[in-house]
Amino acid sequence: MTIADNITTVRARIAAACERAGRSPDEVTLIGVSKGVPADAIAEAVGAGLTDIGENRVQEAAAKIEALAARGITPRWHLIGHLQTNKAKTAANLFAIIHSVDSLRLAQELSRRAQRVGILLEVNAAQEASKFGFAPKEVAPALSSIAALPHLDVQGLMTVAPQANDPEAVRPVFRELRQLRDALGLRELSMGMTDDFEVAIEEGATMVRVGRAIFGERTGP
Repeated sequence: MTIADNITTVRARIAAACERAGRSPDEVTLIGVSKGVPADAIAEAVGAGLTDIGENRVQEAAAKIEALAARGITPRWHLIGHLQTNKAKTAANLFAIIHSVDSLRLAQELSRRAQRVGILLEVNAAQEASKFGFAPKEVAPALSSIAALPHLDVQGLMTVAPQANDPEAVRPVFRELRQLRDALGLRELSMGMTDDFEVAIEEGATMVRVGRAIFGERTGP
């Protein structure tokens, strides 16, 4: 199957999940995760109607963004991977939305460096030692401080669910994040990847981050 075929299939799965949840597919943004994916494949995806692309690493993204912009290809770029504070200036100028704001210090640095950038607060919903993000109980006080910073548009929350063979196993994680988002009065909810995005949508995701199901298995690091 081509990348265009894969996008059509993923969009059909999104629509089916939305129907089960009584939602409109228009409420869900599909982000194609292009870590390790060459610029030509991203261009093919954008040509097939994909408007949003997510990258994990600032340096890798910068090269692709420049190469594609030179060809007139300008999707909305999302940073979905961990961001170090020393790369905040570069990230603030490259990405429309940064999903991985996981500390007040990082938010403060982005505020200093950005003209205007959308951000999501990363939540370690399952409180895994190997993951970045605020603990759920830390989100409200962090939001209070971060929302007061200039140049940042706090749009919602993001989480990376634990790996599980059965997507149903992570449904409670997605549900908890939706409840937290609702309690805080935020708009966006970035959760769900190739293996579990349908459950995430059923639980309220407004952004899903899909790589393999669009671009195939990665061959790079």
